[in-house]
Amino acid sequence: MPTLSPLDLAIVVAYVLGMTLLGVWFTRAQKDLRTYFVGGRDVSWFMVLISIVATETSAVTFLSVPGLAFNPGGGNLTFLQLSFGYIIGRCLVAWLLLPQYMSGEMFSAYEVLRHRFDPSVQRVASGLFLLTRTVADGLRIFLTALLLQFVLGGVGPAIVVVGVVTIVYTYLGGMKAVIWTDLIQFVIKIAGAVLAGVFVLQLLPGGWDQFLAEGGAAGKFKLVDTDHVFDPKFPYNLWAGVLGGAVFSMASHGADQLMVQRYLCARSLGQARLALVSSGFVILVQFLLFLCVGAGMYLLLQGGLFPEAAGKRNDEVFGLFIVTKLPTGVVGVLVAAVLAAAMSTLSSSLNSSANAVVTDFYRPLRPHHPENWYVLLSRVMTAVWGVAQMGVAYAAYRFGEKKSVVEQVLTVAGFTTGLLLGLFLLGSARKPVRSWAALTGLVCGFLTVFAVWLPSSGLTADLEWVPEFYKGALLAWPWFAPVGTATTVLVALLVNLGSRNAK
Repeated sequence: MPTLSPLDLAIVVAYVLGMTLLGVWFTRAQKDLRTYFVGGRDVSWFMVLISIVATETSAVTFLSVPGLAFNPGGGNLTFLQLSFGYIIGRCLVAWLLLPQYMSGEMFSAYEVLRHRFDPSVQRVASGLFLLTRTVADGLRIFLTALLLQFVLGGVGPAIVVVGVVTIVYTYLGGMKAVIWTDLIQFVIKIAGAVLAGVFVLQLLPGGWDQFLAEGGAAGKFKLVDTDHVFDPKFPYNLWAGVLGGAVFSMASHGADQLMVQRYLCARSLGQARLALVSSGFVILVQFLLFLCVGAGMYLLLQGGLFPEAAGKRNDEVFGLFIVTKLPTGVVGVLVAAVLAAAMSTLSSSLNSSANAVVTDFYRPLRPHHPENWYVLLSRVMTAVWGVAQMGVAYAAYRFGEKKSVVEQVLTVAGFTTGLLLGLFLLGSARKPVRSWAALTGLVCGFLTVFAVWLPSSGLTADLEWVPEFYKGALLAWPWFAPVGTATTVLVALLVNLGSRNAK
């Protein structure tokens, strides 16, 4: 098993210690929930932009997205079609939902639902967020551990190291520590990806010219899928990307506390909008960079220059490239970049999960405690959710499937965030529906998405009593969010209308 040189190990240790000390530095500023959760609402638009992008760019992006283009079975750039939808979705969030969040002194996105409906709707939405974040970010820890297993002697120890270090600096420093570490981590991981791309080109005998010629001949630069345009089971066609990606982005950036908490840190509505919309274009360029690295690794494999990748899981190939093909010193930077990608998302997730518990559940029921008590409870919840995510990561390691982790994470997100978006759209109406009608729509939306997802899980394939059409995937994962949103809204409106007509 590959191991790090003393220099590489020193770089990684220096990075980990630096992040921890930054959390210690910001500890002294955490005196109330306003500073712990929203950075005193005095963060510039550029820092909010970087925090949004850094939070999205988890280890899944860093390790799994290159694997999509590397895939010898037909990988290419069609994943970028989702980015087109992501930009559209962010624009809609910026003008439809952002004004609601930026009015008043909110700490949680789900406080909007309490104002529009009643506390039960707020708590159900917040509970779904907590469930989704725990599962999705546990998978992200697992993917990071696939690389660090080469450094720390196994996946289990790697899960513990990533989880514990992230818990410590998030526990200590709150949102200010998260945002400043996001900036540092963003710079490290983009620099790491660029370095990886440079060394891929250096290893190719023909360099850039060979990359363009052979990559084009192998179909690696195909951007728009024309073979499966109207196939609802195919996840990377133009319709799934633009329509499914737009709704998915509206859900992930408009109804997910992880992102909304960043907007709440901005100085004004205008600055929050600028940060949100700009982040879509940055993400597109970033995805392109990671996919090109994956295409280059495929060419190295085909040219016999990267035989270690033969037969490996696509998610593992970039990590294997880092520890086997890069020179001493650069390996340390890339391993630190993977850690940065993981920790930026996980720290944001832990802070947002603690926020949801305290703001949506505990504080409304116990409103008279002093601020320092709520800050202490928030720190405890940070640790609790960190341990829960580590548990999910270990379960994925022991019992998980061999499917692409990026698709698993996005499937989990699409499963629930579409339902939450439906609630926010209902709450945005001039005359919101009744609370029980909204919850009925949510339940029906969940059951519908579950019914659509179930055949793709393989659980129905061997059941004789199940119809043939229900033994294989019905819809690709980008459609889960639109289905959940549409069902939630439509059922809630019909139930609400029916209750009025019955009177």
